[in-house]
Amino acid sequence: MAPDAREESSGPRLVRPYALTSGRTESVVDLPIEATLEVQPSGRSANWPEGHMSGRIIELCATSQSVAEVSAKLHIPLGVARVLLGDLITAGHLKTRATISEDTTTDERRELIERTLSGLRAL
Repeated sequence: MAPDAREESSGPRLVRPYALTSGRTESVVDLPIEATLEVQPSGRSANWPEGHMSGRIIELCATSQSVAEVSAKLHIPLGVARVLLGDLITAGHLKTRATISEDTTTDERRELIERTLSGLRAL
């Protein structure tokens, strides 16, 4: 079997996490795991290359997701998710929502905790 044929039949290629972040390990934005994300108009109108991680994140965040949920649903390490999300926030494609404030009700706090635990379990 030719070397090229063996490479094609070996299955999907895996991308190392550091390749997704260009070797960066820290986000430029402080993102707690429970922070929820909202897509901005620039994120909806951007033309992402097929299968590009940023495009996948924007699609996922069309419905409100937490940092932990993005990490779990895209099967990427939490640190990688934070770096990529920070890039999208800095570029104006995503926005974080306040998670807990003085006006947050007990039910809202409970829902946030349940969603965070669900995201962590999925990791």
